[in-house]
Amino acid sequence: MKSILTAAPPVPEEVTLIIKRLGERVRAARVRRKLRQEDLAVRTGLSRSFIQSVERGQATCFVGGLINILWTLGLANEIELIADPGLDRDGLSLALNRESKRVFVPRKQDNAF
Repeated sequence: MKSILTAAPPVPEEVTLIIKRLGERVRAARVRRKLRQEDLAVRTGLSRSFIQSVERGQATCFVGGLINILWTLGLANEIELIADPGLDRDGLSLALNRESKRVFVPRKQDNAF
């Protein structure tokens, strides 16, 4: 019996760009939280290579297919809000806490011996 395999249609360029932006946002959120890819993999139960492929914006079966479906249905604009760095309150708070380090004023040296 002959198997009929059809090649998957190419992913539209718009979908590829959405996936790449989403991957960049996932990476930014992970870095802000000081998590390594290995840490995120353990917490999510996913492999490190899957985390890497998401952060690189590779159209994996699940992510690429889901976004392609949403794009086809005209719902891809809402995806742009997912993991938006400007809306990541926890990540922004962590970043601001690290940036607002205390400034030390140099002490006046007493050279009187």
